[in-house]
Amino acid sequence: MAVFAAYTPAIGMREDLSNTIYNIAPTETPVVSSIGKTKATATLHEWQTDTLGAAANTALIEGADAAAFTAVPTVRATNRTQIMGKTVNITGTLDAVDKAGRKTETAYQLAKAGQELKRDIEKAILGNIAPVTGGAGAAPLMASIQTWIRTNWTSAQTTVAGGLPAAPAAPPGSAIRTKTLTGNTVAFSEAALKIAVKKVFEAGGTPTMLVVPPTQKQNVSAFTGIAAQRYAAPSNKQTTIIGGADVYLSDFGVMSVVPDRFMTPDYAVNGEQALILDPTMLSLATLRPFQSNMLAKNGDAEKHQMLTELTLQVNNEAAHGIVADLTAT
Repeated sequence: MAVFAAYTPAIGMREDLSNTIYNIAPTETPVVSSIGKTKATATLHEWQTDTLGAAANTALIEGADAAAFTAVPTVRATNRTQIMGKTVNITGTLDAVDKAGRKTETAYQLAKAGQELKRDIEKAILGNIAPVTGGAGAAPLMASIQTWIRTNWTSAQTTVAGGLPAAPAAPPGSAIRTKTLTGNTVAFSEAALKIAVKKVFEAGGTPTMLVVPPTQKQNVSAFTGIAAQRYAAPSNKQTTIIGGADVYLSDFGVMSVVPDRFMTPDYAVNGEQALILDPTMLSLATLRPFQSNMLAKNGDAEKHQMLTELTLQVNNEAAHGIVADLTAT
């Protein structure tokens, strides 16, 4: 006798499709989440930096005339705003049909676009990108953090090549950083990190974050300055990191060691890098906040553009440091 079973061409069986969409793509943006927020009012965002004179012997003879006053003006720093956007174009039919895992395709895709833009901002901030004014056929670009750090800049090659190489000649935030010395990149060492942290301290900085690519995070874990325990950092403060992070105990303070997936290796030019940051001395300056705009409809589809316009404000580049020319292994 024939048996009518599920594996036969029966009509009316429902498809077994989970109502949950599983996406493990990383969305953590530790630097963007930690730095300050401010407002930009023009496409050329400007701020001022200053410093104190070197400590000196200012002893005075009794009854002496007052010395002449020499004013040292502040220094103006600038960065270009960058427009960052994603487009979503969904047909009316796709929005209308019953779908698993989301009610409307438009809302789902816009939410994805927002998460992707946050990742794009993190990548842009951490990169080695020079500013571009923008114009016909050219998008404006903000200068990323690596182009800003000049005062407290060192190379991992220092510990193997001898002597401390000079910092790049270009002014902060004006040009990309290239390989320091002739030769190959070298492995990240604690000796190189100590040189950079000391330079930051001598310049007056108090860094609290060591931001590294995943490969360098594994290297840092072998340093002797790593604390045995982990900190659970609160997520409601500007200067802390979301989640747990290893803690590096330097001679000049404590730094959270933060692996960042979006520190893209620029290996052909200068390998990987480690950033020594004070989040209170960095800000995201926003000219246009995140917004979703429906574009003109010219058929049976709805087109939306999600965008923002912003730039990186490096309050004072001397508050930060970098160890460059690291081998990506």
